[in-house]
Amino acid sequence: MSKLLKGIIDKLFNTNQKPSEPEIKSISQEEIEAIVEARLREHAATIEKSVEEKVNSAVQVKNQEDYSLSPKQIDFALDIIKKTGVFELATDTANLTIKDLNKLIAYNKFKNKGILVNLVKKGVLKRK
Repeated sequence: MSKLLKGIIDKLFNTNQKPSEPEIKSISQEEIEAIVEARLREHAATIEKSVEEKVNSAVQVKNQEDYSLSPKQIDFALDIIKKTGVFELATDTANLTIKDLNKLIAYNKFKNKGILVNLVKKGVLKRK
């Protein structure tokens, strides 16, 4: 019985077998150059696409910031500025943007003086 077990163990853990070596395939210089060229073209196309996306998103962000206000929005912005009591409009009402109105609304909601300071730095508000 022990010979049988020893035979099975020897077959399982036979160290005389050599591991099979993978077959090495040679690649010609032309094939390497073609692969590298294809990868470079693919990388260049990816870079060009990402640059276009960044430019388009930058244009959209700029357009979103530059929207002028409707007459009702201008009146609302002026009312909020009057409620501060300390500040007045430093620029023409036509120069107010949605971003400025959103900042004024945030000030009205949270009473954060830093918002008004930033609007003063931007030139939208000034002290009376």
